[in-house]
Amino acid sequence: MTVSITLNEYLFEAREELKRLEHIIYVSLKYTRTVDVIINALNRMVSTADFIVYAFLEKAKEEGLIETFPKSPALCATRVIELYPNDPQLQKYLTFYAFLKNVLKSSYQKREEYRRHVTLIVELDKCTVEVTIDNLMCCEKFMHDFFTYSWQTIMGKNEEDEFF
Repeated sequence: MTVSITLNEYLFEAREELKRLEHIIYVSLKYTRTVDVIINALNRMVSTADFIVYAFLEKAKEEGLIETFPKSPALCATRVIELYPNDPQLQKYLTFYAFLKNVLKSSYQKREEYRRHVTLIVELDKCTVEVTIDNLMCCEKFMHDFFTYSWQTIMGKNEEDEFF
């Protein structure tokens, strides 16, 4: 028995992941200022983006542009980039998604754990990334923008129109 997931279900799961992300940032980090909590938040962002990518692939499948999904999330994102090359906004969001995955797979250092300015430090090829609570909050807002954009692009209407 195979389980078929619809566009709405992928987007619903993405929205649920965003709620979990908000909880991590605005509750968990308030009381547990550790790099592990920051990493958990970054993982939630990646998970949110994964669901959104699957929603775009499901839309492409319904439109007859593809027959099956690629096996890995990275290949799925690459396929979405190939399917929508003329959408610069989507390309920007998917570039950020790739950046997050790169940060998460790299080795890291910690600074000021258990304090307000707890920081995850990652050395990439051409730069050093420092993830603090403040820029994590900016990333969370960016993920909300990604979700809203995706909802409007895929569903053709505002999210509030669907659920209220």
